Amino acid sequence: MNRLTCFKAYDVRGKLGEEINDEIAYRIGRAYAQYLGAGRVVAGGDVRLTSEPLKQALAEGIMDAGADVIDIGMTGTEEVYFAAFHLDVDGGVEVTASHNPMDYNGMKFVGRGASPISGESGLREIRRIAEQRDFRSTTTKGKCSQSTVLDAYIDHLFGYIEPANLRPLRLVVNAGNGAAGHVIDAIEARVVDQRLPVEFIKVHHEPDGSFPNGIPNPLLPENRAATAEAVREHGADMGIAWDGDFDRCFLFDENGAFIEGYYIVGLLAQAFLKKHPGEKIIHDPRLIWNTLDMVKKAGGIPVQCKAGHAYIKERMRAENAIYGGEMSAHHYFRDFAYCDSGMIPWLLIAELLSVSGKPLSVLVSERVAAYPCSGEINFKVENTDATMEKVKNHFCAPLSLKDEENGVRIDTMDGLSLEFSDWRFNLRASNTEPLLRLNIETRGDVQAVGARLTEIKAILTRSA
Repeated sequence: MNRLTCFKAYDVRGKLGEEINDEIAYRIGRAYAQYLGAGRVVAGGDVRLTSEPLKQALAEGIMDAGADVIDIGMTGTEEVYFAAFHLDVDGGVEVTASHNPMDYNGMKFVGRGASPISGESGLREIRRIAEQRDFRSTTTKGKCSQSTVLDAYIDHLFGYIEPANLRPLRLVVNAGNGAAGHVIDAIEARVVDQRLPVEFIKVHHEPDGSFPNGIPNPLLPENRAATAEAVREHGADMGIAWDGDFDRCFLFDENGAFIEGYYIVGLLAQAFLKKHPGEKIIHDPRLIWNTLDMVKKAGGIPVQCKAGHAYIKERMRAENAIYGGEMSAHHYFRDFAYCDSGMIPWLLIAELLSVSGKPLSVLVSERVAAYPCSGEINFKVENTDATMEKVKNHFCAPLSLKDEENGVRIDTMDGLSLEFSDWRFNLRASNTEPLLRLNIETRGDVQAVGARLTEIKAILTRSA
């Protein structure tokens, strides 16, 4: 049996030719439609040069399983999510490798109502069917049609804000030569039509699958300069940059400074709770104190959940939470079928800037001063479990491990979190690499962040 190594924990992603090609895409499409028992599904693809042929092969597999395909063209992942719950379909697939290098591609899957499909909710069975070619024979072949949901999608996006609240704003928007440009153009057209006082400064706007300006990944510091410089050059109120399939957006303040995603979670929670007090807000365990503070002060109920889109979406559904946020810049919305979006967050922040009358740097700096953090730092180690145990023993060995009685709280929901009175950290293993990811935060003591980082780094370096 030919094992398909492109199947990951949450999606399909692999090196072109070796791990994913047209033949494999066909098998995955057929297995996906068979697993769902689908009658009709949506398919989209990002701007990569290989996405269109892979999408066509995927569609052939879906049709050979007896299902119809609605091809919505070049899209971001969230447009497929939207189509999956807006249209009467059984699911959707986005062909994308997001922020991976050019020689990679992949797929993200959802079921009816944009319900997540990942390792624990169907992806393993799809993999099994595709690997074994365990395809059922069908008497009829499905058909493929082209359509668009762009207008309805833009309508939905504008439903998260009160357009009349928007004060004059100048926004730098960097599509990174990715798939986001056409959505920005559609939003701009709506802004003009409604005579809203918002101006867009476009950077790397035109879609180009050869990525002449580098892979769309604003998490890499070298990919931030174009946005930051444009913000300063044009005197913009905010900069926005997207990854390759624009399910994440990254924000820059009016000085061009990059903003850690952690602090955006608190601002978005606050924005929702102003309109919907008493609602639940889901957050991940990596950095929490700022979110807890802002949610509670705004009259909301914070609920901690293991990081990862499948876990967040499942917990949001169980809690009926209005919003969920991860420090990795994934933001999830109940009215968006609990899916993540890279467009809704910046619209909400633009409205927040308008209503508060404060620049973004002020809104963020107040929170950074209250809860400074290290940002996520990766360490390569040989044995992640053993290394985490060493770190735990370093801080807990002198204690009887009665947690709060000795001034330390231990949480193993997602990796290892140790919380003291004035600082805390989370250390968790990567799903795909021999890496430990460290996040540290303190209560208002930025120097302590560096000191604690040095202390933990010494342990992790010895274990490398």
